[in-house]
Amino acid sequence: MASLKELKGRINSVKSTQKITKAKQMVAAAKLRRAQAAAESARPYAERLASVMGSLAAKVGDSDSAPRLMRGTGNEQRHLLVVVNTDKGLCGGLNANIVKEAKRKAKALLAEGKEVSFYLVGKKGRAPIKRDYADRVEKWFDTSEARTPGFEEAEAIADDLITRFGNGEFDVAHLVYPVFKSALAQDPVTQQLIPVPAPETAEASDAVVEYEPGEEEILEDMAPRYVKTQIFGALLEREASEQGASMTAMDNATRNAGDLIDKLTIEYNRSRQAAITTELIEIIAGAEAL
Repeated sequence: MASLKELKGRINSVKSTQKITKAKQMVAAAKLRRAQAAAESARPYAERLASVMGSLAAKVGDSDSAPRLMRGTGNEQRHLLVVVNTDKGLCGGLNANIVKEAKRKAKALLAEGKEVSFYLVGKKGRAPIKRDYADRVEKWFDTSEARTPGFEEAEAIADDLITRFGNGEFDVAHLVYPVFKSALAQDPVTQQLIPVPAPETAEASDAVVEYEPGEEEILEDMAPRYVKTQIFGALLEREASEQGASMTAMDNATRNAGDLIDKLTIEYNRSRQAAITTELIEIIAGAEAL
């Protein structure tokens, strides 16, 4: 049985940890409001951009005049998985779920005989992926220098990916990232990023739309913008997911610390009462002996 001094030290240590987790929870809750608002505000623009591109793509079709970012290389052998993880920890199982989704996609592609490589965004998903696919990691990109993810980071990642695609380093790129639903739910998803997938249905309209310049020229400019917008949206979703998962994890940690403090306090009081009882028995026994 631990001594009273050891129990007192453990109680003080857990209380200090509880203060840290409580402070982290409050910080995450404050950041979550802004991150959630940013993620939700970016969704309508991305949806509208996809709708416009669908309308343009329907007019262009699969002709050779379509941009290479939409037309593709004509091959689907080499696949690149762009995995968006967080740069900071203490956010529960968020990063583990993202890595699990990336590995699931990689195994499915490898089972089909495809070549798979990884482009890692964020620090926390790097180690578990390198553990299983060390020779398949092409590059990693850290966003920790910025307080919040900005369009500059998304633009830098997109430009690098577009350049690699232009150099023929891969045929298809998939984006793996978490979608924020609530503080309790952040679901990892995988979507094709390059070639830019044309939406299955374009927005219906009775108006006759004529584009100036032509559809091909507009798509040539919009395809890179679409890639940047999707990556920027993924970074915003990751930020909101990170703060939501962190708030939930720290709340659970604070509660667990409180339960542990209660158990240690009961054990401390019992040990203290036992020590007092032992001392009384020794005093009484000594008095009777005299």
